Amino acid sequence: MPRIRPRILTASLALPALAVVALSLAALSTASLVLPGCASDPRSGYSTQSTFSRQFETISVPVFRNSTFSRGVETQLTEALVAEIRQTTPYTVVQSGSPQTTLRGTITSAELRKLSTSRTSGMVEELAVVLTVDFEWKDNRTGKVLVARRNFVAAENFAPSTGIGERIETGQHATVQELARGIVAELRSGW
Repeated sequence: MPRIRPRILTASLALPALAVVALSLAALSTASLVLPGCASDPRSGYSTQSTFSRQFETISVPVFRNSTFSRGVETQLTEALVAEIRQTTPYTVVQSGSPQTTLRGTITSAELRKLSTSRTSGMVEELAVVLTVDFEWKDNRTGKVLVARRNFVAAENFAPSTGIGERIETGQHATVQELARGIVAELRSGW
């Protein structure tokens, strides 16, 4: 009589092997969460340190100047910059006293750029709000300009067409937020 292999035994042995694989994958994914990030100096590889310079503690952000006809965008940009600095950098934003650094800028261009039109009506379906700024970040103690950029551009789109009907403020708000993220990213050291 042929001998029958019990299948229950082999299935129960496979279960612990699957558990070991699952635990190994969980350990690897947990380890990847604690791996170091980019270094403050890109030439030195990975590091857990902040990419923002620790030699400064305070920053002042006066309202950006606006040389365009888009009124109010300078206030929105300054507020977005302050929020982004507070959220992503180690710097404390101060408006009075003697800040160690100052971030100043001018909005030099604000325009709407047509991205697409309807084939049937010829009306604009999608527009982009494009903002261009010049800015500089200056060390108030030494007078040295730490970062200066000219013609720094951000653009975000919105859909004013019938059906979606987004307002221009939607595109403007998104562009201001993108511009603030981009400017604050430029404050990183070693780039």
